[in-house]
Amino acid sequence: MTFFGESTMRTQAIIMAGGRGTRLSILSQKRVKPAVPFAGKYRIIDFVLSNCVNSGIFNVGILTQYRPHSLNEHIRAGRPWDLDRELSGGVTLLQPYQRYGGAPDWYRGTAEAVFQNLNFVRRHKTGAVLILAGDHVYKMDYNSLLQYHLKNQADVTICVIAVPLEEASRFGILVTDDSGRVLEFQEKPLRTRSTLASMGIYVFRADILAQRLTEDSRLPGSTHDFGKDVLPRMLALGDRLYAYPFEGYWVDVGTVQTYWEANMDLLLADPPLNLLDRNWVIHTRSEERPPVNIRTGATVSHSLVTDGCVIEGQVEYSVLSPGVRVRAGAVVRDSILLTDCEIGAGAIVDRAILDKNTVVGEGSRIGFGTDYTPNRLNPKDLNTGITLVGKNTRLPAGLRVGRNCVIYSDLTKDDFLSDFITSGQNVDFQPPDHLTA
Repeated sequence: MTFFGESTMRTQAIIMAGGRGTRLSILSQKRVKPAVPFAGKYRIIDFVLSNCVNSGIFNVGILTQYRPHSLNEHIRAGRPWDLDRELSGGVTLLQPYQRYGGAPDWYRGTAEAVFQNLNFVRRHKTGAVLILAGDHVYKMDYNSLLQYHLKNQADVTICVIAVPLEEASRFGILVTDDSGRVLEFQEKPLRTRSTLASMGIYVFRADILAQRLTEDSRLPGSTHDFGKDVLPRMLALGDRLYAYPFEGYWVDVGTVQTYWEANMDLLLADPPLNLLDRNWVIHTRSEERPPVNIRTGATVSHSLVTDGCVIEGQVEYSVLSPGVRVRAGAVVRDSILLTDCEIGAGAIVDRAILDKNTVVGEGSRIGFGTDYTPNRLNPKDLNTGITLVGKNTRLPAGLRVGRNCVIYSDLTKDDFLSDFITSGQNVDFQPPDHLTA
């Protein structure tokens, strides 16, 4: 059981939830990345929100920008996380706004997003501000982080995790002394002598945060980003920067591959992220659905199957969101099926991610063959055989779709001119403009 100390009671959390998440391909085409479904019944943002309330932090602001509707609908007043409060904090959704006499101020960087909402920070008169990313999957008791921050009298504390040296160029890298004080901060360096990577989780002294963001807003040439601009400048000015080492499970699910792997991690016999832990519940908002219905002749193994699913076929090593139906003779393997997908009789879905309301026609093969040629439009992120099908798409009977393919959203059976889509390719057409708006 967590005991909430004075540090958490005086802390405000700001969650960055406005990024487009383009490396998630069509999964973030119609929703912001933190609103992408995860682990069957959750959204990605549920993990950071649950970390806050489980740590006793009930004063939370969420910065949104890109396609916020799905996220807003999910969070609403914050009741599932006990954040529907009026006098003692609660959750506030903060979007860019047009100032009097000016143009709309879109967030140009992570630091500017917080800067535009400094009045929200000041109004609550907290001593510490916890800056969090809304697209990470992990469990963390922020009390330990805040106590470390206070003990070191830090101006900012940066959460870090050890990464392999060959992956260091993907992160902000810190060099520290034996006490944990930061000596160097390098944003995505090509070469480094450290493997301590920033997790994008920061605790700031509230007064220092306001001062440094105000200064950054006036600097010509700044990209107004914490990692690229604010933190290196704070280090140059002699501010007290400390690194807090985190040794638990943490994944930035910012690519198709990491999203798929993080879901598959939950299917291990001893999963690194335990969703059954009643001492650290991951809260979410979910609609009422009937119990799972597994019919005679069906087989389900090593899978997460959520409410409302009807299984007549075979499901193995897969994650099924609410309302999925797998018809008789169908096989779903190594795949992630989002809400209300339907897999027709005799169809096979292998190593694929299907967005909401996808219908796979009878006898179709999604993830077909042994050709793992990288996707021709996105070879960097689609090269391990994962095939994607967009939201609301209807796939005709008998269709063959290879590996590393992307089928766009809102397509009907009449849109498919061929019964075979080869590996490494997108379909050669996209839905009409009014369907992608």
